[in-house]
Amino acid sequence: MERSDRLSLTADSVQKAMDKLLRLTSAAHLAAVLERAGVLGDRHVQEVAILSDRPTLVSRIIRLRLTYDRPADALPNSLILKTNLPEREGPDWLGGGREVGFYNDVAPYLPSGLVPRCFEARHADATAPWHVLLEDLTETHAVATEWPLPPSDAQCRTIVGSLARLHAAWWDDPRLGVSIGVRFDKAALDGFIELAARHFTVFADRLGDELPSDRRALYERLMAEAPRLHERYHRDGRNVTLTHGDAHVWNSFLPRNGSDDVRWFDWDNWRIRVPTNDLAYMMAVHWYPERRQRLEQVLLKHYHAVLLANGVCGYVRNDMQADYRLSVLWHMFTPVFATGLKLHPVIWWNNYQRVMAAVDDLGCRDLLG
Repeated sequence: MERSDRLSLTADSVQKAMDKLLRLTSAAHLAAVLERAGVLGDRHVQEVAILSDRPTLVSRIIRLRLTYDRPADALPNSLILKTNLPEREGPDWLGGGREVGFYNDVAPYLPSGLVPRCFEARHADATAPWHVLLEDLTETHAVATEWPLPPSDAQCRTIVGSLARLHAAWWDDPRLGVSIGVRFDKAALDGFIELAARHFTVFADRLGDELPSDRRALYERLMAEAPRLHERYHRDGRNVTLTHGDAHVWNSFLPRNGSDDVRWFDWDNWRIRVPTNDLAYMMAVHWYPERRQRLEQVLLKHYHAVLLANGVCGYVRNDMQADYRLSVLWHMFTPVFATGLKLHPVIWWNNYQRVMAAVDDLGCRDLLG
């Protein structure tokens, strides 16, 4: 193919993506969405303006201002449109699908005040890319800090308490694995280990001499022992919940008024898992040793207390600590998968160093026998 032909195809793809986006942000489309949500009443969306448009690692976030034909104080004057990056449109890119499923199948059954309200969530089709249309919390909420700066101790306590309430809402729910999500069974584990082994080859090549022989051996033991370690997950099918899957502190909006009204976003990795997977991801993967050592047990104790206060029974603190150590061990794979997915080294290299420090601090190697 000639270079001019490739440029023509690229320009054509960009134009098609723009046409689809224009349909999503049109006054007619947004009026139809608000009408289906039962909030438009007798008003009409007169005009839509783009206030901001920014890319993330895997998606695009567009803030829209809506103008109505007459005063409408009860209607949203702005919305958030989350959709794909134009360069990641097509059958080979599956991002966004799980988030759409979350807002359609899970969010309606959550207690209010845990996630942003969703007005529309649709998978990609011939007329539009995948997208979710969410309430705009800019005026009332904000991310605690700019990544990678850590939140204050008090903010961390608020975030962890909110995570506990979220987990409690789906704790051992009979719908899990039936109408909501898929259980992580033996077949899923086999597929996970096979993929982890492939990604580990890439990971080891990238690290070279920075992967000491004892750590390489630890990874190999973890993959070999995975079936035995996985027995905790399906031993009796209890003490599992719906987890966020990407629960770092920067995926939560904190209220500007200082209350505990935290909202969690970026739901493309939600899973049915042991609850401590989210906690280990937040602290062991993302916090440096000094901070983690200072706050880890304090926040785990607070998390457990909030679980009990929200109706969770039979999950004693020692069992949670054992689950947390096991989750930290499993998260050794987090930087491995990030490398395989070609994320920037500034992400996976730091995650690798931090999670390995946690593995050593918490004696997680002992879990391998």
